Amino acid sequence: MRLRFLPGPRVVALLGPLLACTLLAGCGSSGGSGEEGDPKSLVVATHDSWNMSKEVLAQFKEETGITAKVQPQGDAGQLTNKLVLTKDSPLADGVYGIDNTFASRAVDEGVLSAYAAKGLPKSADQYRLTGTEESEQLTPIDYSDVCVNVDETWFAKRNQAPPRTLANLTDPAYKDLFVTPGATTSSPGLAFLLATIAAEGDGWEDYWKKLMANGAKVTSDWSSAYEVDFSAGGGKGSRPIVTSYSSSPPFTIPEGGTKPTTRALLDTCFRQVEYAAVLKGAKNPQGMQKFIEFMLGREFQAALPDNMYVYPVDPTVALPEAWARYAKAAPKPYAFDPGEITANRTEWLRKWRDITSR
Repeated sequence: MRLRFLPGPRVVALLGPLLACTLLAGCGSSGGSGEEGDPKSLVVATHDSWNMSKEVLAQFKEETGITAKVQPQGDAGQLTNKLVLTKDSPLADGVYGIDNTFASRAVDEGVLSAYAAKGLPKSADQYRLTGTEESEQLTPIDYSDVCVNVDETWFAKRNQAPPRTLANLTDPAYKDLFVTPGATTSSPGLAFLLATIAAEGDGWEDYWKKLMANGAKVTSDWSSAYEVDFSAGGGKGSRPIVTSYSSSPPFTIPEGGTKPTTRALLDTCFRQVEYAAVLKGAKNPQGMQKFIEFMLGREFQAALPDNMYVYPVDPTVALPEAWARYAKAAPKPYAFDPGEITANRTEWLRKWRDITSR
């Protein structure tokens, strides 16, 4: 059986700014958009999960005459930290990949310029950030739902019902069956933590204590959890419950098969929205504005699922057939105001780390 797996997730760094700059050698050394004021050259800082096809980028050049140079800057947290540390000498013209867990920090630190994208569909307003400054500076491009996934084949072979909710994961029936990437080292891990906080409120710490007492395993990253420990992953691990994405099931359709072997539990999801923005002090801000409009265009939006493994914010763009059938987005995902995440992230993670390290 041949399975197709997702690329590495949008991992979150929780390093302090100075430490982040030390580890990310060359802070501010990218040189912005290359030649000073070159209107035909554009540098876009992204996270390491950027995977858009060269053909799509070539279309942007054909339409505008501008060559877009994509420069990955680490994971989602490192990307944001690096933009903050280099704001007096911007390392690029724009950014793609700041999500709703880090948006407020980028805005509060003054690294972004206001730009009202013309191509954002009215129906995509739901993905805009609620704060005035955030909404003016960050344009939503795509979204993904981080959800608990279950290996239905594993449970069917044992004639056992899989879990359905977050609360089920603490049931003794699922002892030693759940694996999740860590909240301090992984974007989906952080998203899962946020989902549990939203679901449990003040009782989230007790929930995690019960979860850990029930044998939950915490790994360093999504790849370790999904591709090694998950029973439907490449490593054929021993755990049939994992934190992943609502878009993961189509990639477990066996060769020659018609249905996935896994399912995402849509009542367990936290929604991540990714944004693009023009950097303050950019050498080619007009070029980045054109690139944002291009990312909202149908060709780029349609290419997102197969290339970036995320949903387009334009709902009129048709999803791949397997996605339309087996990768439905969560109807009511958990969510937080980005400002609330910024205000509480450090304390939430400290408490989470204390619980999971015992």
